[in-house]
Amino acid sequence: MTVLALETSCDETAVAILRGSNGDSAAELLASEVASQIAAHEKYGGIVPEIASRNHLVHAPRLLKRATLEAKIDMTQIDAFAATSGPGLASSLMIGASIAKGLAIGFSKPYLAINHLEGHLLSPFFGEGEVRRNVSLVVSGGHTMSIFVRGLADYQLIGRTVDDAAGEAFDKVAKMLGLGYPGGPEIEKHACGGDPARFDLPRSMLDSDNSSFSGLKTAVRYLLPKLHGDFLADLCASFQQAIVDVLVRKTIAAAQKYDVDLVTMSGGVSCNRELRRQLAEASVRAGFDFKSAEAWLCTDNAAMIAFAALLRLQAGFESKVTEEIDPNLKVA
Repeated sequence: MTVLALETSCDETAVAILRGSNGDSAAELLASEVASQIAAHEKYGGIVPEIASRNHLVHAPRLLKRATLEAKIDMTQIDAFAATSGPGLASSLMIGASIAKGLAIGFSKPYLAINHLEGHLLSPFFGEGEVRRNVSLVVSGGHTMSIFVRGLADYQLIGRTVDDAAGEAFDKVAKMLGLGYPGGPEIEKHACGGDPARFDLPRSMLDSDNSSFSGLKTAVRYLLPKLHGDFLADLCASFQQAIVDVLVRKTIAAAQKYDVDLVTMSGGVSCNRELRRQLAEASVRAGFDFKSAEAWLCTDNAAMIAFAALLRLQAGFESKVTEEIDPNLKVA
């Protein structure tokens, strides 16, 4: 089976082609193309939906052509077409879903509407034939949640942020500090060599399944006017450590509560090296295996959408082309 998928949930335009086989979910990535829009949105300090959707229309046809050339495949050889149907920006989701639906209709092939968060959830198992029972931390620009994964399409939400996602907090604090966009990599870069214990920043809702990062962001805002001299590295390190402490503690607690033997992590913020290192070490100390999606799969991409679609296709799932996008789509 060969699946072509599009991902246009936010500001990245992506196309991927993935080949598997009946009865075996192990997959070969034939092509993965991504067009970033960071430069287009950087001057605004965040995503502008109208600019994002216009750029998807520009990039998608070019990426489709590049992907098929790279895969050395013709559209008639595609067995199913897939696209992210939510959550995300409505004006962006509409572009990828419309293209995938049109291709499915035009070539009389199945269409699969894929949840963006399920793409992240499954990405630690990319190319493998089995999705093991696990507790997963999905942490990105717009989402921070822990999920109990029993298997494909069988998910239970454990907890989520009640306000800002971790990635949003990184972006907003980076903007306060006059750093670039996106904020996560900028803060991580400046945190190198900083003292994470210099500033005592809050760790909210530590005994709850849910999380909150708005208070942490506000604490930085009130602290800044009192600071003078060389404080940037220490403040970035202290802020980063506060987020890492919360995410690690809650994820390990959830894994213990749901009696799993595997902890997984995915999403754009999971590229943070301190978060990866500390969650991996905490998992091992607590007796859990740890599995994180490869860095290139953590930011928005179509390869993870194609993988989720392939697993669903092999399990007998299929979507109707009349299915609407859902900007607020839930995964559990």
